[in-house]
Formats: sequence, C-alpha cells, structure tokens
Amino acid sequence: MHKVIISDTSCLIILTKIGELDLLRQLYKIVTITQTIFLEFGDELPHWIEIENASDNYRQQLLELQVDAGEASAIALALEMADSILILDDWKGRKVAERLGLSVTGTLGVIVKAKNSGLIPSIKPILDKMRETNFRISEELEQSALLEANEN
Repeated sequence: MHKVIISDTSCLIILTKIGELDLLRQLYKIVTITQTIFLEFGDELPHWIEIENASDNYRQQLLELQVDAGEASAIALALEMADSILILDDWKGRKVAERLGLSVTGTLGVIVKAKNSGLIPSIKPILDKMRETNFRISEELEQSALLEANEN
C-alpha cells in the first residue's frame, strides 16, 4: 500500500454527492488534501482527511500554468512525498502528473479498487449514481472500469 494518498477536489465532491465518500477511508484509512483543495471542496472534512501543503510554492505556481490550482497543489505535494498516489480525474492534470513520474488513479479507479477489495459487491450501482450528477464518464472509460471490476 502506498504511504500517502492525495486526492483532488473532484473525487471528494462526486463521492460526497453520491454518499460514498467513506470508500476512501475504507480503502486508504487516511487521505491527504491541500488547503487549496479544501477551499474548493467547501464542506466539512471527516477526521480521516488531512490537510498538508507543498513546501515549494514556486513549483506549484509553475504547475498552475498548465492545470487548475487544486490539481497543481496536489501534484506539487505528490512530488514532495515519496511513494504517493494521486487521485485525479481531469485528463490534462493526469497527463501532467504522469509525465512527472507520479502514480495516478481516478475516482473510477477508487471504485474499482473498492470492488476488487471486497468493500462493495458491484460498481454498477455507483456508476448509475454518478451518472445522475454532473460527473462525466465516457462510454469507453465506463466499459473499461466494468471490465476491470469483472462486471462486463
């Protein structure tokens, strides 16, 4: 298991909207976010979500030239934490993080991991709830997630 799990705002928002935020705690015990992400999230945090900021503000400012402030803060923090995993949904943010050699997953990856870890019996009901929100999932990505969760 990775030492530090760093989440961007979108994962927190979508899992909160569909009532599944606790999946993060069940999978990872502790999740780390930045102050920027906390402000974007705009809601009370459960005790198992910690706030930590990158110490290199200049690096974060450079990243903000490519991605939004929340993603930049998460990527900057991950660059300072060995053996971290980033939960990013934004395609551009993921590409930047991957180019920098960071381990990345997304909200769908978290849900698939929850299924494959035996925390939930199926990802289909969660995908259905996600579709009822403004979270966009391509048909290809959904099919890939279902295949990875052995639900094809």
